[in-house]
Amino acid sequence: MSKAFAVLGLFDSADALMKAIPKVKARKLGRLETYTPYPIHGMDDALELRRSPLGGMVLVMGVIGALTALGFQYWISAIDYPIVTGGKAPWSWEAFIPIMFEVTVLFATFTAGLGMLLLLNKLPFFGHPVLSAKAMRAITRDRFALAVEADPELDAEAAKAALKDAGAQDIEVLDTPEQTPFLTSDFILRTLGGIFVACLVSGFVMFWAIKLFPVLPPMSHMQDQPRLSAQQASTFFKDGRGMRMPVTGTVARGYLPSATGTQEEATALPNPLPRTPEVFAQGKAAFTNRCAVCHGAIGNGMGSLTAAYGAKPANLQAQQFRDYADGKLYWVIVNGKNAMPGHAADLDENQRWAVVHYVRALQRAQNAKDEDLR
Repeated sequence: MSKAFAVLGLFDSADALMKAIPKVKARKLGRLETYTPYPIHGMDDALELRRSPLGGMVLVMGVIGALTALGFQYWISAIDYPIVTGGKAPWSWEAFIPIMFEVTVLFATFTAGLGMLLLLNKLPFFGHPVLSAKAMRAITRDRFALAVEADPELDAEAAKAALKDAGAQDIEVLDTPEQTPFLTSDFILRTLGGIFVACLVSGFVMFWAIKLFPVLPPMSHMQDQPRLSAQQASTFFKDGRGMRMPVTGTVARGYLPSATGTQEEATALPNPLPRTPEVFAQGKAAFTNRCAVCHGAIGNGMGSLTAAYGAKPANLQAQQFRDYADGKLYWVIVNGKNAMPGHAADLDENQRWAVVHYVRALQRAQNAKDEDLR
């Protein structure tokens, strides 16, 4: 003989139901639940139901979603593949907001749906006893039901008496349904088999659909799209060539400008290296090895060469060279000037720019400003 899941009693009005709840609750026979055709104000307080934790669950998962999106975008944009776009730093969090919003909504939506169904409503629970009750037809129309449910067991006779004393009509005892395990081996095999058959059928149908209808607007094969092969002629351009030269001034990613053009072009080049102790140390080493012999240790043009050298090295402390742009100094290092040879073969690009930084430090040291003195 099966155990009683609940004892269900019907009431004619919402007021009668609300008055019956405290009477039945005082008997402490089990968990109370109501089934009504429409929401009734004050029902939650009467049943003393706890506040749903769904809002907190959604909030927590929404925050986790936002932080997850922020972390992924920070890793991609600032660490793994940093690219300066529009002059903005890789760590420009304002650009991450749209994706963060979308992922926040995604996490919150899944939490609201799955949390409500699986955690709070404890689904899957197929065949709830109330759904098969005789009173279900009346509940979905104009009657109001109060159920005393097992918690964990239920005295059905005492529950029937309590509902009857509270004014209930059409009292019905609902038996506990037999619940079979959800994830059985048979269910898993049937599910996997169904997925396999669905994939097989959809693949077969798609294969023959493409065979019978290879091109359907707006779809087109990549082989048929307008394109130009290497060295292929084109009537689109006046010179008849399909391959085009890069835009003037294009710089390959990862390479600094070489300043092999004119001095005027080089003047506009900024120093791409930061002013850090490591950069100054690199510049000092390169300057000492390649430049100090002529220009001197402090760049004043008094090096270790004797008069037999014949040429007069430039005094880098002079106002003329202090007014030079960084790009122009870089150009001189690469191409040389007067008797000075170019050092493009001896110093790489980073070393040249580091030397420019070091020369600026020497000039500042010998021409200190008031704010430099403490």
